[in-house]
Amino acid sequence: MRPRAAQGGSFSVEQIAELYNFPGGETGAGQCIAIIELNDIDQKGHPTGAGYKTSDLRTFFKKAGIPMPKIAPASVDGGANKPGHSDADGEVVLDIEVAGAIAPGAKIVVYFAPNTTNGFIDAVKAAVHDSARKPSVISISWGGPEDQEGSQQFVDGLNEAIRDAAAMGVTVCVASGDNGSADMGEDWDGKPHADFPASSPFALACGGTNLKATNGHINEVVWNGGPQGGAGGGGVSVMFAQPKYQAHAHVPKSPAHRSGRGVPDVAGDADPATGYQIFLNGVGTTIGGTSAVAPLMAGLIARINEATMKKFGKTVGFINPLIYASHAQGAFRDITAGNNDITGDLHGMYKAGSGWDPCTGLGVPDGAALQTLLAA
Repeated sequence: MRPRAAQGGSFSVEQIAELYNFPGGETGAGQCIAIIELNDIDQKGHPTGAGYKTSDLRTFFKKAGIPMPKIAPASVDGGANKPGHSDADGEVVLDIEVAGAIAPGAKIVVYFAPNTTNGFIDAVKAAVHDSARKPSVISISWGGPEDQEGSQQFVDGLNEAIRDAAAMGVTVCVASGDNGSADMGEDWDGKPHADFPASSPFALACGGTNLKATNGHINEVVWNGGPQGGAGGGGVSVMFAQPKYQAHAHVPKSPAHRSGRGVPDVAGDADPATGYQIFLNGVGTTIGGTSAVAPLMAGLIARINEATMKKFGKTVGFINPLIYASHAQGAFRDITAGNNDITGDLHGMYKAGSGWDPCTGLGVPDGAALQTLLAA
């Protein structure tokens, strides 16, 4: 997913954290956040670029008055921190600045790999099995229509890597896509698609909203700016069966008329019109996309992990069964208005409503309430 730039009623990362009632006190100290980034590749298959300039990060954190976290690149399959490619750089910088502003006490490791099926799988595996840095949360802002994402081997391989993470107590936050319920690629077939790897049952799928806040009063709806403005990805998987934790979520049937994994699980501000203020290529700019929600949630999880490590000596890990439990309702603010039919051709197939829906999932986290739930 390439982040979408726009101006308008934008927010600093700290403002979002405040509006979403993220718990104070913790900074993610003692935690490591892994960020997966994919380098563009040339015709010969060599990685050509995507990266961050340390000068941009320094300026961002200095302007925000937030101590800069420790940030390190990690090379996978020849991938590297190679800034100078504006679109791809925007993705990398957005991920680091959002996660870092939420959890400045955490160490951030950016795993760069070539944008190939093997590169993607290897990057996630490298993060999951990094015994030196031991990430407790992984942020992934990449993906595409699950049934058009290449081979079954790729889907199985990446899903297995994410399942390994869950088994090892690592939370994997994944953006649910920026093209609505269509999740349309270049050759869209006119049908709805869920985005993968967000549709992995072991991922925490992160959807998108449009956020307006005047004098602390929040008005939040499903992000849907149409084909030019993007929309929050969401739907029902045709590749993965409905997991047990969604048994009572009233997930509709998939486009294949079967029971499937519903996407997303949670949501947050993603509309570029109400996007995030970041610093990129020497200038302040505003960027949106569910690409911002994955690192936002990763930062929140890192903060919560600091608290649970102090309390129980362990991280929260795979949180999906906990957040779908009946007693978890207060941990999210339900989004009940809007739909994610980006083209208008799907007749508003998925609409927001009370409880879980295929637009914004369970809703937007109340950070402090989520911490209470996960640290209980």
